[in-house]
Amino acid sequence: MKEKILSIVPEAILEEKHGIWFVSVPRTSFHDLALRLRNDEDTSFDFLVCMTGMDWGETLGVMYHLRSSKYGHDLALRVETENRENPELPSVSDIWATANLNEREVFDFYGIRFINHPDMRRLFLRNDWIGYPLRKDYDADEKINPIRLESESSPDATPTLELTKEGTIEERENVIFEDDEYVVNIGPQHPATHGVLRFRVSLEGEIVKKVDVNCGYIHRGIEKMCETLTYPQTLALTDRLDYLSAHMNRHALCMCIEEAMGLEIPERAKYIRTIMDELTRIASHLLFWSTFCMDLGALTAFFYGFRDREKILDMFEETCGGRLIQNYNCIGGVMADIHPNLITRIKDFIRYLPPMLKEYHGVFTGNIIARQRMKDIGILSLEDAISYGVTGPSGRASGWKCDIRKIHPYGVYDKVDFKEITYNHGDTFNRYMVRMDEIVESLHILEQLVDNIPEGDFAVKTKPIIKLPEGQYYKSVEAARGEFGVYIESHGDKFPYRVKFRSPGLPLVSVVDLLASNNKIADLIAIGGSLDYVVPDIDR
Repeated sequence: MKEKILSIVPEAILEEKHGIWFVSVPRTSFHDLALRLRNDEDTSFDFLVCMTGMDWGETLGVMYHLRSSKYGHDLALRVETENRENPELPSVSDIWATANLNEREVFDFYGIRFINHPDMRRLFLRNDWIGYPLRKDYDADEKINPIRLESESSPDATPTLELTKEGTIEERENVIFEDDEYVVNIGPQHPATHGVLRFRVSLEGEIVKKVDVNCGYIHRGIEKMCETLTYPQTLALTDRLDYLSAHMNRHALCMCIEEAMGLEIPERAKYIRTIMDELTRIASHLLFWSTFCMDLGALTAFFYGFRDREKILDMFEETCGGRLIQNYNCIGGVMADIHPNLITRIKDFIRYLPPMLKEYHGVFTGNIIARQRMKDIGILSLEDAISYGVTGPSGRASGWKCDIRKIHPYGVYDKVDFKEITYNHGDTFNRYMVRMDEIVESLHILEQLVDNIPEGDFAVKTKPIIKLPEGQYYKSVEAARGEFGVYIESHGDKFPYRVKFRSPGLPLVSVVDLLASNNKIADLIAIGGSLDYVVPDIDR
């Protein structure tokens, strides 16, 4: 790979860290290199995993994490702007569709404008916001951006930059909605958006013509907050992202810090973490089933799913002390050993749930109305799933084998036998069935682990003040909605210089327009429910 990159960009600087090549490339060569890495059969970097905006002092820039869905290898590209005053980079939204919203996020927080991006406007903040909050020199004085109680007007056209054939950059107008289009709001106060998320939907009768996603209603600046916290203090913030994958999110951050420290955690802690991850996955999928059924009008199913999820939350409460937010994973292992009742309760649950799943399928899956609402609705192709970065059950429903537990095993997933559930049609029904089948596989994993937890320590002692060696680090886990990744850049201090959380939810909302267009407005609700996004995970 090194020779391939140097043959395309001889001035590139390469360094291998933790099995990943980190490559610095000039911005003038970046787009050509990205295109060739994407299309070359030997590299085939068709998956843009994560885009991280950066402030390096004199310049701004972006870290791009790439992966090949064919070979499974990873690559990180570093690209800098020419200056801070007028920062510009070439857009790669024409190469990877997931870059569309990711570049808008980087523009929102760093002010980097991407040339040839089709819709260069803010994603999370108001369009009248002054400044770029993740820059190191950002002035947070409330007089500059006072709390505004009035609603923001939504623009129907926005300025964007375009590179002409003559090589000059011109500003043009991007039209979101034409004057004669009939546009309705769905959200941010709509139960079927599953949180404060807003869709502006253009309709022609009952048919959806376009969906414009508006995020940021619950944005809390978590990545900015991490820059002023010590590493142990950052752990609590992960639970408040995708709160239905709270244990897994914290697992990813702990692993990233532990790898940077060169810290090996006890085998017992690995087993406990993996067991808790799978219980979390089952609880999340049960909640998915409950809310999805309710979205489609099946209220009885909603109560069935919540009834059975409570059994897992009771286990969490007994061992972790929390039901939804588990303050359990810590740097070096877990906070406390498992409760004496946990193994017995898990065994009882493994026997209890399979008959209930048969009842679920009898109540809802086999219902003719439900099947008509799901089958052949919102079809996501394999190529689009990869290009948009739609991981997790939604990606596997399109035939993409993207399970991090298989690609980069962590915990003790390399010691258990389980199937990666995939379907091939990529419709709403397949996305539903992947999650239902994954519940069975998670029970199978728990069955293999629960009697084999080794004796020993549940954590290793660490220093109260942790300083990571200078460098860049990335680790990810298979959360309930897809790949949850953590990127840390350390300058050797007790505070991280930059923390980026790779949200599995952002790619999920990015495909709503693609999947809902030319379907009925009622199908938009079924499609959104089948994607199973969690809004605080999107609004980091």
